Amino acid sequence: MRKLISTGSPFEKTAGYSRAVVQGDWCFVSGTTGYDYATMTMPDAVEDQTRNCLSTIAAALAEAGFSMADVVRAHYHITDQGFADIVFPILGEAFGDIRPAATMVVSGLIKPEMKIEIEVTALKRNS
Repeated sequence: MRKLISTGSPFEKTAGYSRAVVQGDWCFVSGTTGYDYATMTMPDAVEDQTRNCLSTIAAALAEAGFSMADVVRAHYHITDQGFADIVFPILGEAFGDIRPAATMVVSGLIKPEMKIEIEVTALKRNS
């Protein structure tokens, strides 16, 4: 059974995607940027954007019946290599005990105010 999860962001409808898709024991969370979806604002600091990304991802996973502890793969896109050392401790707080397989790349994002985008894949744990 396939289940679609939405944050209600206007981007999801316009671009034709879901925040997350659940298929069986898997949950695939779309690339998530640092918007505060309650206010549709983007903070300037990469630290705040990172925390917003993680909060949005955690909420999508929870709605799907998963938790951050179920994350097995993470992809991080940052727009400046200098952001890596800034976001590592924040990512460590979120994933330090979970330790998913991860990749971080420096790349351009679709809006100039976006500094980080995070995508995760989760697999329901047996215990």
